[in-house]
Amino acid sequence: MIRMAVQLLILILLLGAAPLLAGSLLARPGTREGRNPVLCWVSGQMLLWAGFQIICVPLILAWQQDNFRQLCLLFGIFTTAVPLAALAVLLWRRRRGTAAASVERADRGKDTAAMVLWLVVLALLILQQVLAAVLAYEEGDDAYYVGVAAVTERSNTMYQTLAYTGSPTEFDARHGLAPFPVWIAFLSRLTGIHAATMSQIVLPVVLIAMAYSCFYLIGKRLVGDRRRGLPLFLLFIEVLVIFGGQSLYTAENFLLVRTAQGKAVLANIIIPFLFFLLFLLAEKLQNGENPDFRYWLTVGMTMASGCLCSVQGALMACLLLGAGGLCTAVCYRRWRVLFPVAVCCIVPAGFVFLYLLLA
Repeated sequence: MIRMAVQLLILILLLGAAPLLAGSLLARPGTREGRNPVLCWVSGQMLLWAGFQIICVPLILAWQQDNFRQLCLLFGIFTTAVPLAALAVLLWRRRRGTAAASVERADRGKDTAAMVLWLVVLALLILQQVLAAVLAYEEGDDAYYVGVAAVTERSNTMYQTLAYTGSPTEFDARHGLAPFPVWIAFLSRLTGIHAATMSQIVLPVVLIAMAYSCFYLIGKRLVGDRRRGLPLFLLFIEVLVIFGGQSLYTAENFLLVRTAQGKAVLANIIIPFLFFLLFLLAEKLQNGENPDFRYWLTVGMTMASGCLCSVQGALMACLLLGAGGLCTAVCYRRWRVLFPVAVCCIVPAGFVFLYLLLA
């Protein structure tokens, strides 16, 4: 019982508190975005994922023994230092009186229908999390990806052992440049939870919640202040997900069946969050504001996180951001936007070039 309590505490720190604190570094204090804990949680996870990708890939390419042990040390320091730095900044802002004030809500009376809709949304969300964690699905790709996470955690090497047989293998550029299973192995090493349990039970609960957090952020931009609009939007998304298994390759099927695979994270978290950031960019330009450094840093971290999920994700993220940035620049006649858009595409473009070089 004590061991389970310690494991749960570590999980809350790694997947909850650490991203939430890290995201506060990317939020502008005093703004609506800075007071949004959902946005801080998702953007903070993007920051941590990007840091993992940048630390992990060079160690994989070094092809040394015990490179996973080195990764755990380096990324453990990074995961500790970033939230501590964020906490220090928050305390400094509070001391100077510049901390973000609490969100003020107008008392518009209770809306019973909206409350009922939110309860239905919450019930369907919990249902999906329980089904994804409890039921066993026949998914062939898990034989490789879960195997990679388990072998990595046991052998202390990354992509040097074939997950199917345990025999030595050569470098695989397709999987080695998108080491999402290694991140699962890192969580397994720190918590003591087996990689298979982490992939099939723990992470589905967290990643499904994060996916709906992205849709929540998008919905707030689409429906505005209509109190019943946002839960109706989320309810519509949940219905699409629950009944979206008409093919093995839909994003809905990936969310519920392949939740802890990098491709599922790309389709259900990275790309929707990029859409939200493009919504935010258009909103800022329409209001005559210039996106600050924190916004573009969030975009850049999200692009790097796409590289962690899949090599294909690097190309897709570049295409999405490039097309969205170009359309925004044309619509609002703000051609300077194209320069930071191009800068944010440097990291994923570099991984695509590296893949073509090594494949």
